[in-house]
Amino acid sequence: MGMRIYAIVIYLFLYLPIGIIVLFSFNAGRHASDFHGFSVKWYGKVLSNPFAMDALTTSLTVAFVTALLASVFGTMAALGLQQFKGRLRVLFDAAIYIAIMIPGIVIGIATLIALVTAFGYLNPALAAAWPEWLGDAPRLKMGRVSLIAAHTMFTMALVIVIVRARIAGMDRTLIEASADLYATPMGTFRQVTLPQIFPAVLAGFLLSFTFSFDDFIIAFFVAGSETTLPIYVFSSIRRGVTPEINAIGTMVLAVSLSLLIAAQVMLRRRDRPAPTES
Repeated sequence: MGMRIYAIVIYLFLYLPIGIIVLFSFNAGRHASDFHGFSVKWYGKVLSNPFAMDALTTSLTVAFVTALLASVFGTMAALGLQQFKGRLRVLFDAAIYIAIMIPGIVIGIATLIALVTAFGYLNPALAAAWPEWLGDAPRLKMGRVSLIAAHTMFTMALVIVIVRARIAGMDRTLIEASADLYATPMGTFRQVTLPQIFPAVLAGFLLSFTFSFDDFIIAFFVAGSETTLPIYVFSSIRRGVTPEINAIGTMVLAVSLSLLIAAQVMLRRRDRPAPTES
């Protein structure tokens, strides 16, 4: 009985504040902590706010490109790591899990320093090699590209872990049979390997999208002049929390939960045993 009460208290502590945000996003009043009846006007205000919509567009674009790149490179890395054995395999495994375990603020600072240092060398070289008749040479700077690069580096480790778990449970006899039937390596990958690991790849894509879309810490350091939705929310709450912020948080929560549930369904559907024919 005591453990049940303890579990209930823990779940209330975790989810009650989220429930309060969702509830007060439907507040008809102007103050976040003063409920004056149900209304959806704050959702309409958010959707008509050009600054919020610009930030949302940036977040969606960055998250989609990040998820696409992380899925492609992460899958390639997961397949390539299957060829390593012994200490080299342990070294790469440690590097992958360290990338997941490192706090976001460390990744943000490290990426910022690395990019600033690289730009310091590349911009003068680019200016020296740029033809004068083309005008001023472009300057590399923080922005959407650096944001995508930082998010891809972080989320690719998640894709590697998910895809490798699927590869470990894959039916290897189908690959061997494909080779015995003189299929090319690319043909084997396209017709045998990819269909088996595709649910894991899709789950990695959805998780990468979610992590990139929700990220604030890394984006704060490397976004430059770009404003993502979490950065917009952080800037807005400096002036006080309003039902509009609650509405944004509720919509982000709904999107994140939907993607996480879809990723979990994809992983479980593939692991479900196929029905046997009688």
